[in-house]
Amino acid sequence: MNVLGRWRIVEMPDYDADYPDMMEPAYILFEVHGSGEFAFGCVTGQIFSGGDTDAVEFSWSGNDEMNEAEGDGWAELQPNGALKGQICLHGGDEANFTARRVTSSTAC
Repeated sequence: MNVLGRWRIVEMPDYDADYPDMMEPAYILFEVHGSGEFAFGCVTGQIFSGGDTDAVEFSWSGNDEMNEAEGDGWAELQPNGALKGQICLHGGDEANFTARRVTSSTAC
């Protein structure tokens, strides 16, 4: 199993409960070749140097409340299938998160 795919951030213990979904449902996405993106609260970012293993480290650049921001982070699959990690803003917060894989189904 690997981290590739879209993950719904379901918990961010360092923030008020309604903050992660302030602008849109909070998520993190890992794509092939180390790219991806994330969004929570007023923070969005493009991921660089991710990976397709069960644990990844990455850097990112994007926005925090419409100001340019960058940082790094990590994510690791847990035995229960959850993804736990941290998105760090350089010179700012360390945002711990727990996420669940987004599964989609199509109706016939």
